[in-house]
Amino acid sequence: MSFLRNTFAIIVGLAIAGLIITLGIRAFPKWVTFEAFAPFEHWQKFLESMKNDDAFFGFLLFISGLGSTVGGVATAIIVKYAKVAYAILIGFIMLFIAMLDVIVFPYHPTFYKISIFLIFFPFAWMGGKIVEVIYERKKKRRIADKMNNKQ
Repeated sequence: MSFLRNTFAIIVGLAIAGLIITLGIRAFPKWVTFEAFAPFEHWQKFLESMKNDDAFFGFLLFISGLGSTVGGVATAIIVKYAKVAYAILIGFIMLFIAMLDVIVFPYHPTFYKISIFLIFFPFAWMGGKIVEVIYERKKKRRIADKMNNKQ
């Protein structure tokens, strides 16, 4: 049962991170040059049109960090044990997808190619750490309340 729960958590975390990144890109209509919402069909043409726009790639890094953090939080909330480890797994999978994107489509600037390594792991780790700290505080509060009730 734990395997299914952990697998579900990873899928939910990845879906949330992907949704945040996709909606972040769609938030600015001047960047989206295609009419139908089919990001994978138009991605190469879109990246080619954006290859000189450093603001877009900077925003993409920001929104990727935000997506990794929220995806890590969602994953860490769902899994029962090793919350930070599963959140980091979200960061690893997102990094793998970003590296495939950089390899397949050669229109990314150099700063983006380097920065993806510095974005996905730390932000996903931070998402897992947020949940771990909240759970630890709740646990300490419960223990303190039990001690106070016994006296």
